[in-house]
Amino acid sequence: MGDAEIIPIGTRGRPGRGTGKQPSSAARDLAAGRPAPRRPQSTTGPETGPGPAAGSRPEPVEESVQVQPVQPVEPGPAPAPRVPVTTEDRDPRGIPLSDWLAAFQHAAREVFGDEWEPQLARLLAFLRRRVTGDYAVDEYGFDQEITERFFMAALRPIAEKWFRIEVRGIENVPADGGALVVSNHSGTIPVDGLMTMVSIHDHTGRFLRPLGADLVFRMPVLSTLARKGGATLACNEDAERMLRGGELVGVWPEGFKGIGKPYSDRYKLQRFGRGGFVSAALRTGVPIVPLSVVGAEEIYPLVGNVTWLARLLGLPYVPVTPLFPWLGPLGLVPLPSKWLLEFGEPVRTDEYDEGAADDPMLVFNVTDQVRESIQQTLYTLLMQRQSVFR
Repeated sequence: MGDAEIIPIGTRGRPGRGTGKQPSSAARDLAAGRPAPRRPQSTTGPETGPGPAAGSRPEPVEESVQVQPVQPVEPGPAPAPRVPVTTEDRDPRGIPLSDWLAAFQHAAREVFGDEWEPQLARLLAFLRRRVTGDYAVDEYGFDQEITERFFMAALRPIAEKWFRIEVRGIENVPADGGALVVSNHSGTIPVDGLMTMVSIHDHTGRFLRPLGADLVFRMPVLSTLARKGGATLACNEDAERMLRGGELVGVWPEGFKGIGKPYSDRYKLQRFGRGGFVSAALRTGVPIVPLSVVGAEEIYPLVGNVTWLARLLGLPYVPVTPLFPWLGPLGLVPLPSKWLLEFGEPVRTDEYDEGAADDPMLVFNVTDQVRESIQQTLYTLLMQRQSVFR
């Protein structure tokens, strides 16, 4: 280390430079505000010739730098003042609220028509009444507003477009006062009762109050819907109270034997029970209106019954149709058969004595008369029908 040559800083590794007595040319250039000149690179190629000899000291090269004067920038037009945007005029996404409102009004007009505003007002009023409890139900749980605005509205397209129901003899249904509508029962699933309800309401404006089986009111959701739709338990006490109150009551005396009969027995009436509906009509003196329904037998043709599963589930039957359960939920869609509903001439009961309801033979005769009237009308309608689906 003692014999090592010390090279001062700034001498580029060459001795004799950077003694500190005078600044180098690079330092003088920087002090004058000019960039340091670039030294030409020495090459030894054949085109440039040989470089400086080793150990020689090249002369510094002075390069003149011309400084271009700075041109003044002409001022442009002043920017337009920015209009402040408040949150009242624009939503967080930058779309004016007026555009949102116009789009909503246009969409509502396209969907609901020009009367969408009154309809929306009625809907909001309906929701307010439901929330505040400002609505009425009768002693049986019947909710007229729900039935008319929702149940009937949902069933009407099915009756008109799917089954294309044709109603005959509607003038035989009394315009007011108590009456008992007695109908045949069919279809595997009791859709015929729902179609009868909407058909009577649309043609007379009256609500049919069905008498339902015990099974209907044992099911949690179905029982609530049935009560709100006007149904009540099929017992003589409730039937007589409704008839005395001027209600239009519907009954299907065949019960599960009617809707669960095989397709081979279609349109053959089963036994009408013990005639309890006739006793209720005799005690209240209301007319009995026979109703014959053609078309319901074909919506779910019953070709089998899983008896062991029915016993396990506590059901009267578990149906097997040409489509169910083979197609899964799709097999539950009813076939679009053509329906005919004919109301027969009423059977008067106000001409009998007061104790006629306690006479078993009289009750049996009136029951048989009503059943025979329905059966003969079914045969007539089947002869008039051109085909099942039109």
